Amino acid sequence: MTTLNDVLFLLFSLIVTVIVPSIDAHVAEFDEYWSRKLTEAQTANLDAYHPDPWNVTHHFNAHVHMALFGTNTTRRNLRGQKKRPGKCVASNPIDRCWRCDPNWANNRQKLADCVLGFGRNTIGGKGGPIYVVTDPSDNDMVNPKPGTLRHAVIQKGPLWIIFAHSMVIRLNQELLITSDKTIDARGGNVHIANGAGLTLQFVRNVIIHGLRIHDIVEGSGGMIRDSVDHYGLRTRSDGDGISIFGSSNIWIDHVSMSNCRDGLIDVVQGSTAVTISNAHFTSHNEVMLFGASDSYSNDKIMQVTVAFTHFGQGLVQRMPRCRWGFVHVVNNDYTHWNMYAIGGSKAPIIVSQGNRFIAPNNIAAKEVTKREYAMQSEWKNWNWISEGDLMMNGAFFVPSGNPAASKMFTKQDVFSWKPGTYVTRLTRYSGSLDCFVGRPC
Repeated sequence: MTTLNDVLFLLFSLIVTVIVPSIDAHVAEFDEYWSRKLTEAQTANLDAYHPDPWNVTHHFNAHVHMALFGTNTTRRNLRGQKKRPGKCVASNPIDRCWRCDPNWANNRQKLADCVLGFGRNTIGGKGGPIYVVTDPSDNDMVNPKPGTLRHAVIQKGPLWIIFAHSMVIRLNQELLITSDKTIDARGGNVHIANGAGLTLQFVRNVIIHGLRIHDIVEGSGGMIRDSVDHYGLRTRSDGDGISIFGSSNIWIDHVSMSNCRDGLIDVVQGSTAVTISNAHFTSHNEVMLFGASDSYSNDKIMQVTVAFTHFGQGLVQRMPRCRWGFVHVVNNDYTHWNMYAIGGSKAPIIVSQGNRFIAPNNIAAKEVTKREYAMQSEWKNWNWISEGDLMMNGAFFVPSGNPAASKMFTKQDVFSWKPGTYVTRLTRYSGSLDCFVGRPC
């Protein structure tokens, strides 16, 4: 029997379908250059898609286990560290890969060997030359000045971009980053603030590390150079901190982000093979959007890992909000939300493992999860799995689908997830780090 609630739900769904705008790539004219970029990106995204995502989640968890408990060699190294005063404490496997090396500044590209999760094949600008940003200005969108970040990110081929000193960069328009780039802010206090954000559109193989991104606003659009050989007319940008649009093999690590006009990080339009790790998010409403449209089924290839991240003060919702795709949310610390933590629509697979969820005092906001634009008869079949999560202050996760789905181990799998009781250790150094040349970071 159809109830009044069912009728109201269907009417609301129809209204939402009508009013939701189509996805705009912010390209005013899709010329031959952008058409080629789109075709190349779609091919690269399909290549980056992993046909067995469970293998990736178990691979990640195995590395967490080894970081916490170690092989015999790791145990010997840890014992040696304990004998030294002022020891470096790298508490998760990504950080253990590089942070305790006092010579990290002379071996910066070692960072590219450290990524885990769905973005684990990302090497960014490894193998390319070092480009030193010396000038924080951003005054010419078509012919950017050498030494500026905008000039660096459009160069051809792999490039490892670092900063000569601490600086605040106010982007006049969105920063269009080309493939095979690393933006490495270690050794300085580098802010992207009070202007437009970063755009990764139809690109592959990009690492963004150590930036402080905040107070991002919409860009007005206009003529913007997007490569050495091309510039074109862009429409108004949304005001995202980082927009990952139709791109693959992307790693965002140790960023601190807050207060952007739209989202902090968006992953949309068929993007896949993305890892977001060691981040610290504060003071924002809609934190992360993975999949921007219920009608864009190409986001089924989207695969994202969110790990070792602290969702901190002043956050409201979307940590993340998912459509389609496969999202592994593992060993994060959710200390604040006002509405909900993890939500979605269009049957995304969400695997929550070993997170800590501390619910707000508001009795109406204790639930971690939120399903949107679907009745229970539909969402009960979505695979939303919670394993080893630590629920505090009345927090609760509503699972659905097949709870045994995560048990699909392959021959390479050895260890399972680590429980939420380890989260404070694993996320201890989330956000941008204060790194000093000649010392462990």
